[in-house]
Amino acid sequence: MKQAGLEFPCMAKPDVGLKGLGVSQIHSLEDLKDYCAKVPKEILLQELIRYPNEVGVFYVRMPGEERGCITGIVQKEFMSVVGDGQSSLKELIHQSPRCLLQWPKLQEELTINELETILPDKEKKVLLAVGSHTRGALFLDYSDRITPGLEAWLNEICLQVKGFYYGRLDIMYDNWADFEEGRQFRIIEINGAGSEPTHIYDPKHSLFFAWKEIRRHVRFMLKIARLNHRKGVPYLGAKEGRQMLREHRELESFLESL
Repeated sequence: MKQAGLEFPCMAKPDVGLKGLGVSQIHSLEDLKDYCAKVPKEILLQELIRYPNEVGVFYVRMPGEERGCITGIVQKEFMSVVGDGQSSLKELIHQSPRCLLQWPKLQEELTINELETILPDKEKKVLLAVGSHTRGALFLDYSDRITPGLEAWLNEICLQVKGFYYGRLDIMYDNWADFEEGRQFRIIEINGAGSEPTHIYDPKHSLFFAWKEIRRHVRFMLKIARLNHRKGVPYLGAKEGRQMLREHRELESFLESL
């Protein structure tokens, strides 16, 4: 951590993960020791990003082309509660169905003193700053905010990642005006072929919209695979595919048990 310039608090996550499972904020060396004992595999430590907002930006580029496009943006609203000046944090959590689903995890993340604290009227408190559905985040479709300028600077970044044609970048940012111009942001994760166009999970969208978007993105992936195949990149075989699915299920089961 000293060599990398990392300090506490920081974020820890499994080196291979999904759905935000196993992601935890680490406050001390004792926390880190406990986390390493709980996750007996390779882990990543990342700086704690202080920006208040997070988006997932889906990017697609065809092999041989120098310009890709953004196919969807999802804004991730972290799970939070708003105080009323009378209720404790614990009581506010139990009043929210979305928060209550995360109660076992919140008991691990929050101290007894924090849970007993009375939150001032109209004060908002983020409970879990992890942008994942499995950690209580609400997903909102921001695809209508795609602009040529936003696509231009994101494309410059993605071109630096060799062989990256399809996937979602999870990005934390300060405010939208700066983000649109490529300022005040940090990329916290790049997800590849297993990515979902998560803007489909906006509550305003129908199941039919989700199916349509998934089909659109699978077609992008198919076209990219065919173009790469012509350049000598082999297709994934059925045996390798089944093995990958087995490993994926085992990984998900392991992470859910943490």
